Amino acid sequence: MPAHSEIVLKVEPGPTPSVKRFLDIVGASLALAVLWPIWLLTVVLIKLDSPGQVLVQQKRVGLGGRKFTFYKFRTMVDSPQNDLADRIPRGDLSKRLSPRGRHPNVTTFGWILRKTTMDELPQLLNVVKGDMSLVGPRPDIPEIVAHWPPHFQQRHKVKPGMTGLAQVNGRSDLTHYQKLRYDLEYVRHHPITRDLEILLKTLTLVLGKKGAR
Repeated sequence: MPAHSEIVLKVEPGPTPSVKRFLDIVGASLALAVLWPIWLLTVVLIKLDSPGQVLVQQKRVGLGGRKFTFYKFRTMVDSPQNDLADRIPRGDLSKRLSPRGRHPNVTTFGWILRKTTMDELPQLLNVVKGDMSLVGPRPDIPEIVAHWPPHFQQRHKVKPGMTGLAQVNGRSDLTHYQKLRYDLEYVRHHPITRDLEILLKTLTLVLGKKGAR
């Protein structure tokens, strides 16, 4: 068997960057136009629920390994960050992506945001900015990426997404290793038809609150 660093992913042709970008802009703009009342209500409820900022800004790793600022609605107290420290695999990729149960620092409304995935809405701004796509591997923090074997870095050959193949095949119930395998499978084969299928599956899962933490 070749060493991890020698495993090179054979990527099948996907949509051109211009086509993908056009669909991202149209999709994100339509979502923002439809969801702005929910966005506004969410901002008010976060402020009423607990003191602190509304948006959390984190560094994530994106296309080509470049770091960018990633946005989420705040769901926890006492810190502008969330419980990402609990999710770092520390070399053990068999660990689950997210521990079971509710983190003690999650606010009452923050728990609702997480269960409904509404805390992810600000990433529409990342899509508009061009840091992310609607569909692609979910971006991780640098501290998590540092624990990956070299060949898993190939998931950065495409833009990260708000949802992806891993999210519709287990989401937080997956291990880090399982998630990365799904990410590489998406990088290998990602026609527009697969993106549309993932978006439809994501909508079904969000409405069913399946796999949310």
